[in-house]
Amino acid sequence: MKINTNSTSYVKIRRGGPLSAIRIKPAAGNPRRGWLTAGQLSIPVALGRGGILANKREGDGGTPRGSFRPRQLWWRGDRHSRPRTFLPARAIIGTDAWCEDPGDRHYNQWIRRGDGQGGDRLKRADHLYDFIVEIDHNTRPRIAGRGSAVFLHLARDNFGPTAGCVSMTKSAMVQLLRRLGPRTRIIIG
Repeated sequence: MKINTNSTSYVKIRRGGPLSAIRIKPAAGNPRRGWLTAGQLSIPVALGRGGILANKREGDGGTPRGSFRPRQLWWRGDRHSRPRTFLPARAIIGTDAWCEDPGDRHYNQWIRRGDGQGGDRLKRADHLYDFIVEIDHNTRPRIAGRGSAVFLHLARDNFGPTAGCVSMTKSAMVQLLRRLGPRTRIIIG
């Protein structure tokens, strides 16, 4: 901790608290890959198969351009211990899903689903959703068809493109989570 003595009162500056912002930019020559910069940390990421798009639509495979905030961390408590983060956190259970149907009143929201019911299941056999950072894309207001289930999550082994999310390695995610808080801005584009 550093103390600033250049003013009439002492101000404590905490190190290691939540970052004010992180930035995600496309990689040169490959719009499906990018770089996430968080303080001194630079993380390679996979982006949506449609690259970064200003006019995001459901199913276009684009990662939305804009400034967003993280809402909460979802994680597989049956596979990993709760990571350190400033975000609210919730363990994923088998009925957790995300509504991607623009005609449903729960579009772009968490829902519970039983066997055989639709929705993007959060508890998956692969490891892509072992850690999910829910962001506030298309939440206030929610507009049908403007994109749903845009998360920060884990990358495929081959770092293949996502359906519109930003993905990274597990070690990078764990490092990033230590510095994310509800007021951190996620700037994409």
